Amino acid sequence: MELFELLRDAAPVMLKGAGYTLMFAVASMVGGLALGFPAAILRMSRWAVLRWPADLYVSMMRGTPLLVQIFVIYYGLPSVGIEFTPVTAGVLALSLNSGAYLSESLRGAIQSISAGQWRASFSLGLSYWQTLHHVVLPQALRVAVPSMGNTLISLIKDTSLVSVITVTELMLATKEVIATTFRPLPLYIAAALVYWCLSLAFEALQRRAEQRLNRAHR
Repeated sequence: MELFELLRDAAPVMLKGAGYTLMFAVASMVGGLALGFPAAILRMSRWAVLRWPADLYVSMMRGTPLLVQIFVIYYGLPSVGIEFTPVTAGVLALSLNSGAYLSESLRGAIQSISAGQWRASFSLGLSYWQTLHHVVLPQALRVAVPSMGNTLISLIKDTSLVSVITVTELMLATKEVIATTFRPLPLYIAAALVYWCLSLAFEALQRRAEQRLNRAHR
């Protein structure tokens, strides 16, 4: 009974934190796509001056810990006069990080489309961008959906790291409740279950998106 009362009292604070977690994940996914798609296109460029900056961005984001990236953006950049609010810094760090991984997913999906389709489109008079938009991307999206869904699920879990810059998402909300109740084990387990439920919900959405795209492709 005592445990039930503890979880009941903690639920409003933790669910509010879960709402921020969901907001962070979705906003960072949108930001990651906005960065990842141009990076994917640039990395396929024949011109090194365009390809190298995109390669450097992807290599740096994938090769350094997300926690370090958050610290650099929130604590490091103010030393050179660039300051962000905790929420902005968190979304920016998660977007930059996810954008690097999404660029790899999108690049691989685009390159999986056979060269014959490009040549056929060019023979019909379509430009590079028209071919990309009307012929290649609709097919590449179907290939990229599973890995993009995995990135979003990873973002849900990675949002726990922004608690270090005082953003009250699920993890920091849980810590605040623990600080007043001194009952870490049941509350951390409850937080883990909330993360799991959010992940399961997006896994279901991912499967549904895959099924719809597969039906449309038949």
